Amino acid sequence: MKKIGRMLLLSAVFFALVFPAFANGQQEADGNQLALWHYESENGAMGKAWKVAMEKLKEKYPDLEINFEEKGFEQIRQTASMVLNSSEAPDVMEYNKGNATAGLLSSQGLLTDLSDVAKERGWDKILGDSITVTARYKDGIMGDGDWYGVTNYGEYVMVYYNKDMFAEYGLDVPKTFSEFEEVMAAFAAKGITPLAVAGAEYPAQQVFYELVLSQADEDFIKSYQLFQGDVDFHGPEFTFAANKMVEWIDNGYISADAVSMKAEDMGLAYTRGEYPMMISGSWWYGRFVEEITEFDWGIFNFPGNKYHPGSSGNLWVVPTSASNKEIAYDFIDITLSPEIQNILGNAGGIPVNADLNGISDPKIKELIQGFNDILDADGLAFYPDWPVAGFYDVLVAKVQDLMGKTKSADQVLTELGEEYHSGL
Repeated sequence: MKKIGRMLLLSAVFFALVFPAFANGQQEADGNQLALWHYESENGAMGKAWKVAMEKLKEKYPDLEINFEEKGFEQIRQTASMVLNSSEAPDVMEYNKGNATAGLLSSQGLLTDLSDVAKERGWDKILGDSITVTARYKDGIMGDGDWYGVTNYGEYVMVYYNKDMFAEYGLDVPKTFSEFEEVMAAFAAKGITPLAVAGAEYPAQQVFYELVLSQADEDFIKSYQLFQGDVDFHGPEFTFAANKMVEWIDNGYISADAVSMKAEDMGLAYTRGEYPMMISGSWWYGRFVEEITEFDWGIFNFPGNKYHPGSSGNLWVVPTSASNKEIAYDFIDITLSPEIQNILGNAGGIPVNADLNGISDPKIKELIQGFNDILDADGLAFYPDWPVAGFYDVLVAKVQDLMGKTKSADQVLTELGEEYHSGL
């Protein structure tokens, strides 16, 4: 028996012994309780909006006990398959979208098919086709098939910049890739590391992917993300990105200690004004609105790119073993209501069903405009770790190899290609 087969068998035996009710296909439902997990910070846009959504759900069900647990992104990502395959599964939870995450769980039969619910409740009318790409999966591959999740916001990767530092050194927002490098060179010449980067988690691989996308076209993205063609990891896209990451380290555009930095530490360092720029996602935006008080800041899309990492937001998923699915559906309904969407938008999120007349903050409008510009260009390229299961950890490790120069660019690309193609 292959190793993975033995692991699955052992897992099945373990859960049959520890959770016998689940093993028999039974899980006692309690109509007065709802178990809900998500991994958004309390003061972030989604965290604020979903807190109010829980209050609205309580108004509808006064006797309902909501057992909310804030989980870490990594905690859910690493344990989802095991937890959802047990009686410990929540009724509704936030989960990452993509083939390697929601797609994988859907193919394992761990997520409820929401197709009929989406039609009955009008979610398919609220969410447009480009947003629902990440909600629908067929044999674990996104973009087609049944609904296994519902998003209620958008997200994308952008460049955050310190306007005060730009003004101090007489620098303008770059419009092209070459201008972007000129700005970084100007900061480096003053002894300032231009980019805050976290190599130990997702941010560094998103910088790497922005560089890949600077050389990419639609055919490349469809091949890489949707398997509609062959992917050459020694082709111009990945080769450019790998060599450029090494060059940026050599030029001092990324600090040597960034290889071991975590995402949270990166964000805090930017918040303290230690770096003039940070390339990361819109999920930071709401926090920065509240937490950055010592300098003026703004955003711009990665210069010169038509395509950008981004998609719908993470998904609400309902585990197959959930006890209270109808109440879970009611909660999802509430998160899609204009009232909650406006809270999300005004707190710095990117709503998908807001009354835009209720969005007054010009900074929030700037955020939404950046997303709309990408949508208008059909420029959402999803995320680099999505295509195959386990690729997130592979990318973290290989980009760290590039940043730390423990392996050559050629070696890293070869190993990325081997992991990608074996994962198919």
